[in-house]
Amino acid sequence: MAILVIADVLDDALLPSTFNTVTAAREIAALAGGDVHLLLVGERFDDSAKASARLPVDKVVIATSSGLADRNVEGVAKTVLAVVGNDYSHVLFGASSFGKSVAPRVAASLDVAQFSEITAVKGAALFERPTYAGNVIATVEALDAIKVITVRSTAFAAAQTGDGIAQIEKLDAEMAERYARVTERHNEVSDRPDLASAKIIVSGGRGLGSKENYDRILTPLADKLGAALGASRAAVDAGFASNDRQVGQTGKVVAPDVYVAIGLSGAIQHLAGMRESKVIVAVNSDPDAPIFGVADYGLVADLFTAVPQWLEAQ
Repeated sequence: MAILVIADVLDDALLPSTFNTVTAAREIAALAGGDVHLLLVGERFDDSAKASARLPVDKVVIATSSGLADRNVEGVAKTVLAVVGNDYSHVLFGASSFGKSVAPRVAASLDVAQFSEITAVKGAALFERPTYAGNVIATVEALDAIKVITVRSTAFAAAQTGDGIAQIEKLDAEMAERYARVTERHNEVSDRPDLASAKIIVSGGRGLGSKENYDRILTPLADKLGAALGASRAAVDAGFASNDRQVGQTGKVVAPDVYVAIGLSGAIQHLAGMRESKVIVAVNSDPDAPIFGVADYGLVADLFTAVPQWLEAQ
């Protein structure tokens, strides 16, 4: 049977997590056999449909309805269930807020287990996923006929578009009788890279002391490095940064080339979200701070002195 990937789309553009999820699906297909199909559910798809057809998938299924302009999760889940039927052995979502909202509804309706945030494919039904804030990697086996899975995007390379054009099939989306609906969206407009996919991240913690210090110290450094801005949960709770910048177990999981941690103690909740970074640079005045246990480069110094010195260096 085939493998179905549920695309994550915003404003007619495929979000980065979709590309990583396709890679995971292709790895499963290499072991289980079968085709990989991509499902887009919403009201209108123009650019995203064209981009989807160039991904390494065998078919793109487009399900549209005027009632799904906001892609409400109840309607999306009902459409996914209608498409899955008995034709698919695996249903994959990115572990984004969208995927985490739809996947449990699909799994519950199918009466199957959900496997969350897999980080490696070991077999057609055998996967790895982190537990205990990433301190333990569990190998889990899916015994249900249909496997419902969310994929941690940082663990898989992004699928590359090619010259081939996949077959496109169109159908009507299903509508839930009662559902929550999105009445308004607020998106931060920024020239900075998206936090989830940034190559360089500058992140601040409670040691910065205030929102004014967060902006004054971190913004020039991020500008100089071309980096995204992140924050610990403690910094977000204290109002230093908005919650869409939170990195950690209850925030975003990131794996940039360089992660610069300024004034971060390195609580286990935060480490769970950034420990897979290729290079970790930490600045903290406490030599016993846990962040130094994972840092590749650590500087025990007053951040209010060290960071301005970095900015002055040529």
